[in-house]
Amino acid sequence: MRAGEPVTAKRADARRNEKALLDAAASVFVTDGVDAPVRRIAAEAGVGMGTIYRHFPTRADLVVAVYRHQIDACAEAGPALLASEASPFAALRAWVGEFVNFLVTKHGLGAATRNDPEGFATLHGLFLDRLLPVLADILAAARDSGEITRDIPAYQLLRAIGDICAGAERVDPDYDARLTVRLLLDGIQA
Repeated sequence: MRAGEPVTAKRADARRNEKALLDAAASVFVTDGVDAPVRRIAAEAGVGMGTIYRHFPTRADLVVAVYRHQIDACAEAGPALLASEASPFAALRAWVGEFVNFLVTKHGLGAATRNDPEGFATLHGLFLDRLLPVLADILAAARDSGEITRDIPAYQLLRAIGDICAGAERVDPDYDARLTVRLLLDGIQA
């Protein structure tokens, strides 16, 4: 790069480090919640705490970045699963599994962003803008292949899965959100 040229993209190694950090944070959030110690996230990512604070000055910044990262990963998974799974319904099951995993780390986002309701609304808009079309495409493929017989609105299914997973926050050892989601998918299969 020449002096005076604008920096328009992160270096490849910086992107890899940030992805590793976000993946590690998401993993730690699943097991320890969004209030997990930053040193635990740093250790999981194999970086120093200064690296985390340099990228994400506040915990809310980190939580929001993890949320955005997982929205992107979930959105990108849809077309890949349609191309690689044995059938559109198998792709639906696999995508819903990834979506449920995403929802697990989403819990705590509201508390982490309570001082930024506008930012939270923006994230919710991003969530819908990115994930609804992906789910709609998968549902259309499953319907076209005859694996589901009804025209199921993507928004309704997304909400149903979200509502089922919200129950996972309750302290009830007999409740299994994944089983309930599996039953929901069994119910829409032809």
